Amino acid sequence: MLRVCDNRRRIHVPRARRRVVRVVLRPRQFAMPVQEVLTGDGLSVKLSLVVTLRTVDARRWHEAVDLPDQFLYSAVQIALRTEVSAGTLDELLADRTGVPERVADAVRLESEAVGLAVDAVALRDVIVPAELRRAAVDLVVARTQGQAALERARSEVAATRALANAARLMSDHPALLQLRTLQAVEAGGATVVLSAEPGLATARAAS
Repeated sequence: MLRVCDNRRRIHVPRARRRVVRVVLRPRQFAMPVQEVLTGDGLSVKLSLVVTLRTVDARRWHEAVDLPDQFLYSAVQIALRTEVSAGTLDELLADRTGVPERVADAVRLESEAVGLAVDAVALRDVIVPAELRRAAVDLVVARTQGQAALERARSEVAATRALANAARLMSDHPALLQLRTLQAVEAGGATVVLSAEPGLATARAAS
């Protein structure tokens, strides 16, 4: 373009430079490597995330900040640390789906500011220290052993109660003992010892 100045000299003004910037609009993911974070109860836990994002405003993505994906990565990292430090380890393990949802909500404003949208955040790995894993296993074993001991005690009590009831019935009704003896004879594999006194017939297993 030529522009004429007051002194009638011709000055060449170059055209504005144009540059084509390629912007990927398809959804993409970045995996955050394992991060060691302290929970609210002072325990160390290692976490990793997978974030699905896409560009929704190409111009803002290009002009707002340098390296917008890296900008969002840092925002997710800070949000994760803030979220984990607000609760205990037990709460984290019990709410593995709620934590990434709250992280996504926390970075929504930052993502919109750089032309990005966070579609999903997934908590991929939760690694607790080895001593805590051993303690958890010991707790499960102790609980299982306690339940087994309780069931054995209940079974023994039930068996003893059944024997006491049977003894009481036979004491009150001697004919039941004779009937039980006849049942043993019918089943086979038993020797019947008869006595002259009524009610003293007994059965014992044959050798």
